[in-house]
Amino acid sequence: MQLSTPVGELQKIGPVYIKKLEKMGVRTVRDLLFYFPHRYEDFSNLKKISQLKINETACIKGEVLKIENQTTFRKRFSLTKAVIKDSSGTMQATWFNQPYLIQSIKSGDIVCLAGKISIGKEGAYFSNPVYEKIWSEANGKQNEFTHTGRIIPVYPEIRGVSSRWLRFIIRPLLKEFSEKVPETLPENIIKENNLLAIKKAISEIHFPSSAKMAEKAKHRFAFEELFLLELFVLGKKEEISRLKTVPMPIKVEIIQRFVKSLPFKLTDSQKKIAWRILKDMEKNRPMTRLLQGDVGSGKTVVATMASLNVIKSGNQVAFMAPTEILSKQHFETIGALLQDCKINIGLLTSKTDKFISKKLKRQAVEISRKKLLEDTLKGDIDILIGTHSLIQDKVKFLKLGLVILDEQHRFGVEQRAKLHRAGKTIIPHLLSMTATPIPRTLALTVYGDLDLSLIDQMPKGQRKVKTLLVPQKDRKKIYKLIEEEMGRGRQAFVICPRIEEKELEEGKEDKSGWSEVKAVKEEYQRLSKEVFPQFKIAMLHGKMPNTDKNKIMKDFRRQKIDILVSTSVIEVGIDIPNATVMVIEGAERFGLSQLHQFRGRIGRQGDQAYCLLFCNTRSKNAYARLKALATIDNGLKLAEKDLKIRGPGQFLGTKQWGLPDIAMNALDDFSLVEKARETAQDILTRDPELKNLPFLRQRLVFFRRNIHLE
Repeated sequence: MQLSTPVGELQKIGPVYIKKLEKMGVRTVRDLLFYFPHRYEDFSNLKKISQLKINETACIKGEVLKIENQTTFRKRFSLTKAVIKDSSGTMQATWFNQPYLIQSIKSGDIVCLAGKISIGKEGAYFSNPVYEKIWSEANGKQNEFTHTGRIIPVYPEIRGVSSRWLRFIIRPLLKEFSEKVPETLPENIIKENNLLAIKKAISEIHFPSSAKMAEKAKHRFAFEELFLLELFVLGKKEEISRLKTVPMPIKVEIIQRFVKSLPFKLTDSQKKIAWRILKDMEKNRPMTRLLQGDVGSGKTVVATMASLNVIKSGNQVAFMAPTEILSKQHFETIGALLQDCKINIGLLTSKTDKFISKKLKRQAVEISRKKLLEDTLKGDIDILIGTHSLIQDKVKFLKLGLVILDEQHRFGVEQRAKLHRAGKTIIPHLLSMTATPIPRTLALTVYGDLDLSLIDQMPKGQRKVKTLLVPQKDRKKIYKLIEEEMGRGRQAFVICPRIEEKELEEGKEDKSGWSEVKAVKEEYQRLSKEVFPQFKIAMLHGKMPNTDKNKIMKDFRRQKIDILVSTSVIEVGIDIPNATVMVIEGAERFGLSQLHQFRGRIGRQGDQAYCLLFCNTRSKNAYARLKALATIDNGLKLAEKDLKIRGPGQFLGTKQWGLPDIAMNALDDFSLVEKARETAQDILTRDPELKNLPFLRQRLVFFRRNIHLE
């Protein structure tokens, strides 16, 4: 057998397990060996029964005096009870719904039990302990500890695949295959970084000889995965640098006139980053830049300056937004900013396409889809704004020079090329914008192929939003504050984390707590009927038809609506300058960066604004995060804090990029990330194609197959 042998060819793995393992991403022997534990239980310290304490987790060794199944009054519920004896006394063990155990454990067997000590009517007992027979009946020898009596691995599980079963399968495979696993890291890197060799690391990560060795094994594989990630992103960056594009000379006078025409002053940070972007596009290789900045920091005007320069150089711009609401907002904003620049702007949506002509200053007129696409292909449309509809096969540009993305970090080279007229091979520049701050470690790893810029100044005149963590007993005071703001002609958002109440299974308690979370529909009904019947209130959520959403946002922007009850659909980009209050229900259910973006939606005109957080948990972690939001107003600092408090897995949520858990969990270790990046840069400088490192090159190919950085 080889490392590439399918798991189906292994003994004791039948068709049912093959399907379950496939769901876990395990198809070969190698996959099994690299399916790492996510934590450990330390059962290495064997105790005497007389030393055990209630509620502790412990491990004992003793003789089974008796074992039996007991019937209960509850249907489909059984108890298996055993009495264990050692030199210091006896102890009861109880298993729930495992009647088959009496086939495995017999009176007279010497066993190890590991688990939690509970207390019941009959005294202290082991509750559902892990068990292991010490003597092999087959050969009369003592068995190796696999499930007890040592530090044991606990794996990520799915229904039907337990950690016990995985230990049972993986242990013998390690003996047969650990010596066959090829070393992927060069010897000098292993020595310089004091890493375990792969053969030792693979054994120690599954069945560590000590807690220290478990950490060393995890460190080795975390470094390896981060190192591969760095090779991947730095390689992508190098590939892009070798591509060709059309240089865009800086039209200094035009840019200066545009800046003077603005009704506000640019911050020094905006000027510096705009200049860097313009200098990037002077080169004959495509720019790939990610522009970060808090909500309201002025990213759109920087992107508009870049667009103006591209257009005046004889090229076109594609501007892609995540939603139709945002597309229309950008269409209006950019149209207003460029009203004196004689530029044709198109808007491509699912319903109504629009057009701003250089001849009709700021006046948007409807245009047929066919005409808009024809004009884009002829080069008559200078900027085309839309959602993902821009990358349809029907949409072609004559001379696309720049792609701008709002709140989408990546847009591959193939996607960029696709926007060109058929047959063109020139790659346009890419400017991506985000209000989601990116912590340093992520900037060096998953975003390591992008050039990052941060607008770290806010325009003058913007007041700091007052952020308050409000106890439930003060709810009426908050409603009074909202009334006062409405009396001043202002508007408010109320954000809820769900669309509707969770439907509970009959007879089951809702342990997740979702039933306590304010549902948008219920909150809308309550506020409009019981709390604020005198105000105009509307509801917005992602499942509504686009036409309804667009109408509500239009009415809210025109101040026909006083209070908008919404889900997190308002997180991205929506601009309501007149809004001064943001109430967030169930605030603990949102990430800090997300809450910070909500907060950025209010107080845009310089008025005092209030972000009011209601929390439905007593969790110390949740409280610490919300307290941080109340005291920190810098988005990047908040993101770093959030990453530290929640850890990378929770911080990133579903966005895991195909990275192994061990790499995900290391993304907050700056020194390890930095070392992996330096090592990767050094290797690629000396051997860009890894010709002298065949095992590493092969491992990188395998890594590329599984990674998907969005």
